[in-house]
Amino acid sequence: MFALAVLASLVLGALLGWVADSTGADWLVTTLDTIGSTFTKLLTFTVLPLIFTAIVLGITSLRSVGGGRTAARLGGKTAVWFAATSLIAVLIGIGVANLLRPGQGLDISPDQQRVEEVNDMAGGSWLDLVTGLVPEHLVGAFANGETLQVVFVSLLVGAAAYSLGDKAGPFVEFNRAVFEIIQRVLGWIIRLAPLGTLGLIGNAVASYGNEFFVPLLKLTGATYLGCALVLFALYPLLLWFVARVSPTKFFGKAWTVLQFAFVSRSSGASLPLSRQTAINLGVERSYASFAVPLATTTKMDGCAAVYPAVGSIFIANLFGFQMGPVQYLTIVAVAVFGAIATAGVTGWFTMLTLTVGALDFPPAMIATGIAIAYAVDPIMDMMRTMTNVAGQITVPTVVARTEGLLDDEVLRAPSAPPLLNGPEESEPTDSRGSGAGEPVPARA
Repeated sequence: MFALAVLASLVLGALLGWVADSTGADWLVTTLDTIGSTFTKLLTFTVLPLIFTAIVLGITSLRSVGGGRTAARLGGKTAVWFAATSLIAVLIGIGVANLLRPGQGLDISPDQQRVEEVNDMAGGSWLDLVTGLVPEHLVGAFANGETLQVVFVSLLVGAAAYSLGDKAGPFVEFNRAVFEIIQRVLGWIIRLAPLGTLGLIGNAVASYGNEFFVPLLKLTGATYLGCALVLFALYPLLLWFVARVSPTKFFGKAWTVLQFAFVSRSSGASLPLSRQTAINLGVERSYASFAVPLATTTKMDGCAAVYPAVGSIFIANLFGFQMGPVQYLTIVAVAVFGAIATAGVTGWFTMLTLTVGALDFPPAMIATGIAIAYAVDPIMDMMRTMTNVAGQITVPTVVARTEGLLDDEVLRAPSAPPLLNGPEESEPTDSRGSGAGEPVPARA
C-alpha cells in the first residue's frame, strides 16, 4: 500500500504541477510548495539527533562484536569498501557524461538572482574539511546544522563512552531512549510521505516547467543513467558475488527505504529505515548500528561520485572547456578522498564545488554553471539520494558477509517494512544495560 500511495502521489503531484504551470494558478503553486516544504522541515529536524545518537550507540555496541581490535578491523574494511565503490561510481559517472555530453551546444542563461544565490552559498574546499570539523561549542554544531561537526563530536563521544564501559551505561541508555523516540516520531512522519511527495513533485514541475527541464534533459538523463548503473548494476554484482545475497531479496527488503529516500531527498532522515533494512538483511545488529550511521554521512555515491563527475563535465561542455586525462584523474581523486565532505542534505553542492574548484574552473564559470544546473536539482537529487542510501546498506552487507556477521536465516526470513508496522526491536543490551554483551566471534 505504501509503495502504491507514493507512486500515485508522484503522478498526481506532477499532474497538479503541470496544471499550475499551464494555468498560472499561483494559489496552487503556493499550496504545493507549503505542503512540500512542511514535509521537508519535519524530516530535517530529526536528522542531527538521529545521527548523533545512532553513531554513539553504534560505537558502544561494537563491544559485542569482539572488542577494540575487531572494531578497528571492521572500521578499516568498511572505509576501504566505501572508497572502492566510490571509485567505480565516479568512473561510471565520467563514462556516462562523455557518452551523453550534457551541456554541449547548450545556449541558456540562468536567472541573475540564482547566480548571486550560488555565489553566496558556502562551497567546498579541502581547508574547510579541517577548519570546519571541530565546533566552537557543542550546541552551536546542532543549532547551525553543521552535520560534519556533529559527526565528529559523535565519534569522539562514542569512543569515550566505549572506553568507559559500565560507567557510561546511563549515558548510553539515555541516547538509546532519544534514538527510539526520534525513530517513533520519524515513523509518524514517514506515513505522510505520499502527501509530501505530492507537494514536492508538484512544486518542482510548477516552478520549472519545460523552460529549464527540456534544455537540461541531457544533464538530468546523465545523472539518472549514471545513478541507475550504480544502483541496479554495481551494487547487485557486489551483493551477488561478494555478499552472496540475491539482488531480488535485497531490493525486496530495501524497497521501502529506497522509495522514502527518493521522496525525502535526505540520507539522514532515511537513517533508521536504512539501519533496520540492513538488520533485516541479516547484518549483525551491533555492526549495522555502527556502519550504517557512518555511511549515512560519508558514503554518498550519487551525490559524491556520479553527480560531481556529470556536473563537472556539464559545466566544461557548457563553456567549451576541453577536459583531458589530468582533469579526469582529478575528478576521480576528489570523489575517492573527498567523500567525507558530503554530509547531510547539501552534500551534492559541497562535493561539486570541491570538484570544479580542484579543476581550477574560473569562479564566474562555476557560479553560472551551477546556477543553470540548480534549476532542475530537486529532480536529480531524488535519484542521487536513492543511490546514496542503497550504497549505505550494500557496503555493510558486503563487509558483514566477509566478517561472518551475516545471518542467512534472518536474510531468508520475510520482514515487514521498517518503521511502518509498529516499533522495531530495541538495541541489544546486557544485564547491566551498557550495550555490552558477550563477544561474537568474527572471521578475519
